Amino acid sequence: MTDNNDKPGHLARRFQQIAVAVFHAAVEDAGYDLTPVQYAALTTVGMQPGIDQATLAGLIAYDRTTITGVVDRLVQKGLVVRQAAKDRRAHALQITDEGRRTLEGIEPAVEAAQRIMLCGLTRDEAATFMRLLRKAIAAGNELSRAPFRAAPADAATKK
Repeated sequence: MTDNNDKPGHLARRFQQIAVAVFHAAVEDAGYDLTPVQYAALTTVGMQPGIDQATLAGLIAYDRTTITGVVDRLVQKGLVVRQAAKDRRAHALQITDEGRRTLEGIEPAVEAAQRIMLCGLTRDEAATFMRLLRKAIAAGNELSRAPFRAAPADAATKK
């Protein structure tokens, strides 16, 4: 039998636990109440105004059925609004002024959290780790229950 520390799944789960704990601590210390998924969603809506929830889910590699709850919480916090889109079944998501202020205010805490997550590595090791992590994730993307999906080419014209 091999030790759990020789298993990538175990190590990935442990790193995720650490990453979430560090993110929560840094963001809370800065006076904000956002989860890592809410932050990813808010950032993506801010960069792609008018995006629909299904596309948002694909871009942050989140399950399409549970993205509704994430967006609901962002709407409740006044950070995002839903607007009727051409397709009545879909809603266009827009970041609010409060959402923009939140992203601007939270960014230093998020950047600090990212540094803390990699604090045991040298700059070169961190760059190598990130490159290899991206490579492993890209290779396994289709194995995920919520794979990354790029936005459709016409999404940018729907603004």
